[in-house]
Amino acid sequence: MDERRTAICEAVLDLAADGGNRAVTHGAVDRRLDLPKGSTSYYYRTRSDLLRAAIGRLATRSRDAFDRAAPRAVDRETAADVVAAQLDLLLGDRRRDALARYALAPDAAAEGLADLLATCLFSVPLATGLFTELGAYRPEDAAHDLISLLEGLLFDRLYGARSLVDRTPVEGVADLRRPVACWLAALVDSRPPDQRGPSPLS
Repeated sequence: MDERRTAICEAVLDLAADGGNRAVTHGAVDRRLDLPKGSTSYYYRTRSDLLRAAIGRLATRSRDAFDRAAPRAVDRETAADVVAAQLDLLLGDRRRDALARYALAPDAAAEGLADLLATCLFSVPLATGLFTELGAYRPEDAAHDLISLLEGLLFDRLYGARSLVDRTPVEGVADLRRPVACWLAALVDSRPPDQRGPSPLS
């Protein structure tokens, strides 16, 4: 993506995060970037094109952030650290991205872009690979379950009850790591009844 297209996508995300989905128009992007009128339309003719590109930018930012943090070797403790840190990033340095993602949801659904938006922050293939490496019984199912947890943790801290609680950065990461670590352990150890080991009470 060239610099002008990247700047336009970043402007869309800024506008959505600051003012909601209705703030995103071609003209608003032109004004935000101090571009001649019609410049954004030249690069992205329709609003659907504009939204698709911005959502793609979100996915690229998420992938780059994960690639920078991905450890060479993975165990449960390391995985919990990395996942919690990435989630904390979405509540801190990448908060704009998370807010924009929620703001764009109504329009994404109307424009047939819901699938793209739903997968732009958390990757099922990457999570599946993680659980495969950790030896989970059904890695893809475990991946979906983990992402459901992460979606809930993110929403809770942006808009839910925990958004009302002030925490230091260290406390915030610890609060995220606890449920992530518990859920990782539960998902990796999950087995159907006929494949489980003997109960410690038997």
